Amino acid sequence: MLLFVSITIFGCSSDSPSSEEEKEEINKENEEEEEETSGIKTPAENFDLSTWNLSIPEDEGDGTSVTITVAQLNNNYENSKYFYTAEDGGMVFKCPIAGYKTSENTSYTRVEFREMLRGTNTSISTQGVNKNNWVFGSAPTADVNSAAGYDGEMTATLAVNYVTTTGDSGQVGRVIVGQIHANDDEPIRIYYRKLPNNNLGSIYFAHEPRDGYGNEQWYELIGSRSSSASNPEDGIALNEKFSYKIRVVNNTMVVTILREGKDNIVKTISMVNSGYDQGGQYMYFKAGVYNQNNSGNDDDYVQATFYDLEKSHTLN
Repeated sequence: MLLFVSITIFGCSSDSPSSEEEKEEINKENEEEEEETSGIKTPAENFDLSTWNLSIPEDEGDGTSVTITVAQLNNNYENSKYFYTAEDGGMVFKCPIAGYKTSENTSYTRVEFREMLRGTNTSISTQGVNKNNWVFGSAPTADVNSAAGYDGEMTATLAVNYVTTTGDSGQVGRVIVGQIHANDDEPIRIYYRKLPNNNLGSIYFAHEPRDGYGNEQWYELIGSRSSSASNPEDGIALNEKFSYKIRVVNNTMVVTILREGKDNIVKTISMVNSGYDQGGQYMYFKAGVYNQNNSGNDDDYVQATFYDLEKSHTLN
């Protein structure tokens, strides 16, 4: 942070500022300059959050977690416990193990964006094949025309700062940092996982076909998702920046991990038999931290800082 010090000497000269009004004006200019150069702005001032809402693990009043609406989020919302701007300008998501969840069907807490293509137009439902959500280009023509758009790409640059170190061996150290969610299932969930005895973390993802269309599929991109994995070769350390890209065209999904100075890691999968090209299936991106540990200490947590978050669709 830059510190600007302004010194004004008041003497006898008639050219020196002497009135209280002039002094106040100088002080105001100095304050504005200091604020302008500090770089500490709310997340909505640094990122385009016009089509996201946010879940935080506090009580909405009905036993489920609070949703920060698109309008609230873009009214310079920040929360020192869960969602705020880092000193380097990044957007911090922090989520403890203990807290309220988005529904009774969810096992874990999250501080996570949910894509809202309707923006602040609350007359459009959050669910359904409508102008709030998108579909795969392989969906029926009627659905493609009814949705806000079709196909999509999301790119995020982030650093995972902290993962859980307590709890069951099958859950410790893991966090989801990006998703495509459908009606009830997830075409993709991207995981980062670092075990307590390892210096580096792994990256892998799950593809979940719709119920009745097959078993969940797992793909390891860096290291292993095993709960007893050794330190992953060429893994990603805490606080190390990396990027992921999720791209869907029709029934093809391409997942890419990008790191400066290293070859991209690319995995392409076919979703022809996953059931998402059937009528009534709608999609939305998610990004942030979705804690995948509910067995550790209440105050244990996951945290990631996002430095870039962009998405696009073929819009109708």
